[in-house]
Amino acid sequence: MDNHVLLSVASIGVLGIACQWFAWWVRIPSILFLLTVGIIAGPGLNLLDPDALFGNLLFPFISLSVAVILFEGSLTLKFEDLRGHGKTVSNLVSIGALITWIIIGYSTYRLLSLPIELAFLFGAIVVVTGPTVIIPMLRIVRPNTKVANVLRWEGIVIDPLGALLAVLVFDFIISGQQNNPLGMILLTFGKIIFSGFLIGFVSGRLIGELLRKQHVPQYLRNIFTLISVFAIFVLSEMIEAESGLLAVTIMGITMANMEDMDIDNILDFKESLSVLLISALFIILAARIELHELIHVGWPAIILLGIIIFIARPVSVFISSIGSDLSINEKLMISWIGPRGIVAAAISSLFALRLEAAGYSEAVLIVPLTFVIIIGTVVIQSTTARYIAEFLKVREPPPTGLLIIGAGNVARAIGKELQSHDFKTLLTDSTWENIRLARMDGLETYFGNPVSEHANRNLNLVGLGKLLAMSGRLNLDTLACLRFKSEFGPKNIYELKTTREKHTEEKHIVSTKHRGYELFCEDADYGNLAYRLRNQAEIKSTQLSDEFTFEQYLKEHEKNIIPMFAIDDKKRLHVFVANGEMKPESGWTIIAMIDKKSDG
Repeated sequence: MDNHVLLSVASIGVLGIACQWFAWWVRIPSILFLLTVGIIAGPGLNLLDPDALFGNLLFPFISLSVAVILFEGSLTLKFEDLRGHGKTVSNLVSIGALITWIIIGYSTYRLLSLPIELAFLFGAIVVVTGPTVIIPMLRIVRPNTKVANVLRWEGIVIDPLGALLAVLVFDFIISGQQNNPLGMILLTFGKIIFSGFLIGFVSGRLIGELLRKQHVPQYLRNIFTLISVFAIFVLSEMIEAESGLLAVTIMGITMANMEDMDIDNILDFKESLSVLLISALFIILAARIELHELIHVGWPAIILLGIIIFIARPVSVFISSIGSDLSINEKLMISWIGPRGIVAAAISSLFALRLEAAGYSEAVLIVPLTFVIIIGTVVIQSTTARYIAEFLKVREPPPTGLLIIGAGNVARAIGKELQSHDFKTLLTDSTWENIRLARMDGLETYFGNPVSEHANRNLNLVGLGKLLAMSGRLNLDTLACLRFKSEFGPKNIYELKTTREKHTEEKHIVSTKHRGYELFCEDADYGNLAYRLRNQAEIKSTQLSDEFTFEQYLKEHEKNIIPMFAIDDKKRLHVFVANGEMKPESGWTIIAMIDKKSDG
């Protein structure tokens, strides 16, 4: 029996990570594969029975997992982000969420004959979308910048806010389950809200101060925060039942908005833990679904899915975007993308268990209904969004921009010249002075390590199709090449050789198979190019013609030129590489570094 339990638990972990990896490889939200595996392993083949496997621990495990997921999501909710990304996003997560909730709640009540309080709880649960399903979809669809930014920030912000709405509705239901007068219901509800907000805010400030003032050693910060989430959740539940999820959500929001609070490491740890919990939860929750329950919700659930996709979402988007600069086609595109994710699945299962225990027999329908909406929105929208974006003409053309690792003088000079030819460039650097100078040159930047977890969440790759690694730091450049090969493809990864490599033995140099194409020519390295620029070399563009060929161009400048890029007559960018065989033609534009004395 012990071996069976060990095998089951280990299998959940292995299958979960396998689904996450496969989803990353095919660029489809992992939720689809996790649900499929759970349904096959559970009701399909009867290989996994979570209730028998975990017994009395199932409910606490789900509760604590949801608490961690909500806390991790709330850590990303900074008020400055909400204010800084447009009125449309603010409206979508406030007015739009309210409209969506009302439409879904009323439709559920009419279609499935659920008690009105359960119908509106379900409406609150499926308000959330979430970045775990939105971001992979955006990478495939490649909508224009305005559409991508709205969808991305809506997903980040509405995750904790939507969960908060669901928690508040659930608390209201629980406070009124004993048929108390309305005044008593409101009093109980008020106590839950007050306790959750007070405990969450006070604990968030206290734990935040301990971390901010370095009273907790670095190696304990992550585990200290995790145990604090568990402790605050349980404490809040003991003080006022059903206030725990609200408390940890407010705790995360409070910590995220404290001044001089470094939460990146905590967020990285919580995100990794959330991936593990999400993988396990989806498989476990899907395995608990009874096929007859899915069949029981039947056609009303399919009709409700249609209402969510074709009525609730468009109405929410069009009302929220009144007065914005979004075009009709952009609004339609945003209306089409609204898949539901892990928060909806986890909260629905948790609340269904609690409500069934509280005497709401109809709550058993909430889980299969939620899973129908999740599967329906993910499958329908992920398979069609690309074609709809093309039809609406809001899809970015094949990405022509460049992600440049490093923002030193070489990267800035190259970025400026490429930008003058309408190629988007994004420079990344961890040195503030380099970022400051790049911004003064009008270049778009990312201040931070491009291979960090923070970059995974915040680095916007929309419109970018090539990588130029030229920080002058071999390890960083090579690591960036490895990291972004899956994003851009091996043929679009380029790396500038460092000066140090000239004096390093072969056995100490990273293998070329792990790196990008060697930029420009064999003689080009970071130190050489930086030296030339300091001695007034310039990066210039020259157009070829039938009378002025590429061979004549090189002969004119002799050894004082390093060709870098070529733009063909279709405005496509080509990169010169060591030992390359590019043959620029008449009408092409050559971008090269030219020493000053060659102009003499």
